[in-house]
Amino acid sequence: QVQLVESGGGLVQAGGSLRLSCTTSGRTLIFYAVGWFRQAPGKEREFVASINQDATLTTYTNSVKGRFTISRDNAKNTVYLQMNSLKPEDTAVYYCAAKIFYSGTQYDYWGQGTQVTVSS
Repeated sequence: QVQLVESGGGLVQAGGSLRLSCTTSGRTLIFYAVGWFRQAPGKEREFVASINQDATLTTYTNSVKGRFTISRDNAKNTVYLQMNSLKPEDTAVYYCAAKIFYSGTQYDYWGQGTQVTVSS
C-alpha cells in the first residue's frame, strides 16, 4: 500500500512561486512514476506534470510549460513540483499520484491534495 501525502500549498500573489512536495509512507516512491494533477472549483481534474522513476522522462501540460518543473529526490522519497510565475488560473487543489508504468494512463494511488490559491 502506498499512501501519498502532499504539502507546500498556500496563498501566493500572482507572479509568485510555490514548491509542492509529495512523499509517501510505506513502500518507497522510487518504484513509481509520479504525476501531479489539479482540480479547480467547478472543473474536472486535469493533468499537470509527470516524472518517471529515475527522473529521465518528464511530461507537462502546455499551460505550465516553462513555469513549472517536476523533479524527484529518491534519497528523500519525495517528488516536487516547483511552480513559478503563478497565475490566478493556477488556483486549484493539487494532487500527486503514483503508478508503476510511466507510459500507462492509470494511476494506482492518490494523495489527499493541497490547496494552491493565487491572488491577482
